Amino acid sequence: MREFTPRLPLTLHEDAFYEFFVPYRHPESSDNIWGGHGLETYGEDLKLALRLDENYVWTVADGGDDDNQWIIPNIHFVNRVCYLVTEIPHNGLPIEFRIPHPMSSLTPLGLKRQVNKLNHTLSWWNNASKTERDFACGIV
Repeated sequence: MREFTPRLPLTLHEDAFYEFFVPYRHPESSDNIWGGHGLETYGEDLKLALRLDENYVWTVADGGDDDNQWIIPNIHFVNRVCYLVTEIPHNGLPIEFRIPHPMSSLTPLGLKRQVNKLNHTLSWWNNASKTERDFACGIV
């Protein structure tokens, strides 16, 4: 059997993010943004996001050159729209979720495939050595 080494960063559809990482409304959230799940990028929400374990915090960011938006791990400040908190940690996995414009959803089969790919890749990431991670990211 061939050993699995993913190509990173991994780019998936936003539907896989919601299905796998399970964002939720933090009880201390002060605003009702991003479908009730988001934290604002200023004030008490920003202070809250900075206090949380970074492995559970994501940034929704504008795409820049196109109309797409992206969900990326950790707290970022450039082109940020809001922050999301999830039940499942990303553990530093180099991943991004595209929020397409115009909006579209995956088919049930497409969602299952992306969630399986994500599950397999995160499992590999959590058990890989630093050298293996660097190789997968093209650093070595």
